[in-house]
Amino acid sequence: MSVYEKISAARKNMDLEAWVNLLHEDYTFVRHQSNTTLSREDWIPMIEGFFEAIKNGKMENQSSRCIYENQDILVQHDVIVFPDGTKEAIIGVHTLKDGKVVKTETGATPIST
Repeated sequence: MSVYEKISAARKNMDLEAWVNLLHEDYTFVRHQSNTTLSREDWIPMIEGFFEAIKNGKMENQSSRCIYENQDILVQHDVIVFPDGTKEAIIGVHTLKDGKVVKTETGATPIST
């Protein structure tokens, strides 16, 4: 099973443990909007918050697709509606190491709803 398929299954099943197990111990998330980087430990509560928002109907992942994946990189495109009602097209670039995500960088484009 590809990393994208594992991410998709974890999200669909709201399986935090499965999602966390896909993150390499050296994982970082790059936030270009604020020019900051989150560690694995900082990112896990964000995932929990996303799952909670989805469960409560405050956030929706309208679509997701894998653009490209090999052993080194996964490029993913999602359309997400956030709790504040904004909608964005998000490109996620995941650097892979040892079959896990070691770094994520995203770019987002607002979409009119």
